[in-house]
Amino acid sequence: MAEDRNFDDFIHLATKIVAVTNNYADHVKEIGYSPTERGGQTTVFMKPISAFITQGQSILFPAGCTALNHEVELAVIIGRLACGVSEADALQYVAGYTIALDMTIKNQLIEEEENPKVDGAPDGPDRNLDPMLFMSPGLPWDISKGFDTSCPVGPFIRRERVADPNDQQLWLKVNGQVRQFASTKDMLYSVPCLISCISRRVTLFPGDVIMTGTPGGVGKVVAGDIIEAGLGALAQIVFHVGNKTH
Repeated sequence: MAEDRNFDDFIHLATKIVAVTNNYADHVKEIGYSPTERGGQTTVFMKPISAFITQGQSILFPAGCTALNHEVELAVIIGRLACGVSEADALQYVAGYTIALDMTIKNQLIEEEENPKVDGAPDGPDRNLDPMLFMSPGLPWDISKGFDTSCPVGPFIRRERVADPNDQQLWLKVNGQVRQFASTKDMLYSVPCLISCISRRVTLFPGDVIMTGTPGGVGKVVAGDIIEAGLGALAQIVFHVGNKTH
């Protein structure tokens, strides 16, 4: 059971945002990899809580950014302390869910990925330890994925309203045009698997958020664009992309 507290204001409870890449095969394909290649493997990274924004705030186009990408994702909100939890028990640690965006400075991410691999870094994940990498193929993505306003989120949705987190519809539009439309059933690693694998390495606290990866259809936005996204009929968000910061 989740702790008896109000998670409506989860962004002020969270200590961290844990996110994963490459958790949908169609997205892995669109970036030019297969799930078995190093560049296409599911990878864990973090965003700071300063990345959160809610409706009524704008996504700020970062200075130096020439390619800002949108990624729509199901976000999981942790309801109680989770450390080394089993996949079978994982959903008992969930307070609820929301719809979220993982905004990315793509031009900087490419520069980071093209840097040589760190000496001594493994060539692939240790499948006996974890099915996911805790290191990116290049340098850490702190700035390209963790800049201010890079994590727009929707309202808190109680766990009881989501019968199966791996059977939900995700969609995203830019200026009214559909860019992303998919089901969470297409995840390579399910929500329980993600919670279990992450909690074996990183203790999760009430309010912490897990971003579960984006499906295919990722694309660029520019200042002035309007992004709409939703989680089926459960939640919808609208965010304006503001002018460049200096």
